[in-house]
Amino acid sequence: MARITRRELMNLLGTFGVVAALAGLAFGLPAVDRALSAERPLQAGVAVDVGAGVTVVPPPGATLDVTGTRPGDSMGSVFFRIGAVQYRIAVRPFEGDLETAAAQLRQRITGNRGYQVASAQLAVDTADGLAGLQGGYTAPGRGGRYAVFVGDRRTIEILISGNDLDLGRTLPQIEASTRTLRIDGTAK
Repeated sequence: MARITRRELMNLLGTFGVVAALAGLAFGLPAVDRALSAERPLQAGVAVDVGAGVTVVPPPGATLDVTGTRPGDSMGSVFFRIGAVQYRIAVRPFEGDLETAAAQLRQRITGNRGYQVASAQLAVDTADGLAGLQGGYTAPGRGGRYAVFVGDRRTIEILISGNDLDLGRTLPQIEASTRTLRIDGTAK
């Protein structure tokens, strides 16, 4: 019978150590990730940076979902949750007019399987006088609203979705939040 040398024993223990460390990373990190919420509380009444110099005051009770929030110098996005309702804002460089921006957003909405624009577009303005268009859409198991604004060579797109009951309950607060949109800087 062969004897295991001290060196072989140390190599075997080292191998088990590496396997244990890899297993800890493979199973431990995803468990920690699932345990940490992607939602962050917000301070009431304080504007949030969407990106490209655009800010918005979120609705009361909203949380910031970091999985869809990416502010940047020339473009950006922010993702809020109000209960089960999702409220997303995206800003990016744009050289066209408001009608073109609205048509492009409607086309992207209806490009998703089962999504349909459900109502006529209506004019909407922010408190600072930024003109926009808004409308509604339906999706499988959800309803939604959209709005688009164009200003300072940027388009600001808003998508709101949720089930009809939750959406109806939170829409007034979201509309009030939308009116707080501001373009504070120049596009880069």
